Amino acid sequence: MDRPTVALVDYGMGNLGSVKKALETVGFEVWRTSDPEDLKGANAIVLPGVGAFGDAVKHLKELNLIDTLKRELLDRKKPFLGICLGLQLLFERSYEFGQHEGLGIFEGEVLHFGDRVHKVPHMGWNEIHPKREHPILEGLKEGDFFYFVHSYYVSPRRGDIVLTETDYDGFFFTSGVAYENIVAFQFHPEKSQRKGLRLLENFKNFVLNRG
Repeated sequence: MDRPTVALVDYGMGNLGSVKKALETVGFEVWRTSDPEDLKGANAIVLPGVGAFGDAVKHLKELNLIDTLKRELLDRKKPFLGICLGLQLLFERSYEFGQHEGLGIFEGEVLHFGDRVHKVPHMGWNEIHPKREHPILEGLKEGDFFYFVHSYYVSPRRGDIVLTETDYDGFFFTSGVAYENIVAFQFHPEKSQRKGLRLLENFKNFVLNRG
């Protein structure tokens, strides 16, 4: 299985074209899909997303994807990568334009930067600070830059899932999580040039090693 299959979840939110191209560049066979059966059949799942949390949950429900996602991640332990909104959706709830329930894979909330920083959204290149070692960070290091664009951040209740933090305007927030088969990041690896491709290549190896 030198070219693993990945279900790139298409729920109508996010620039899937650039994510698909980046995944193909590092050697994945990409299934761009909204079919729950494809999530079951692929070797891995990628959940991207740009936009409002509540709209994302609504679309996932309409496509009957939520139960399948939770089953594949929690029961079958399928390798999973969340990108931007795909990270935030893993948590219990978000307060973006009201209160909305998420997938509840991890305990914690999605909060607005508010007056913690001087400028919202957080947009552009910023550094990551790894909190521990993980295969997804192989060849990456303290201070490597990735591309961000977001106004909300995740606040995990459990510190052991935090993989990377990022300092924005003096406020440190969780920019990456990892637990068992699940990795997810607030930044966009598909927009982060060489470092982003390295992270996606590491995800491919992560899938192969778990297969």
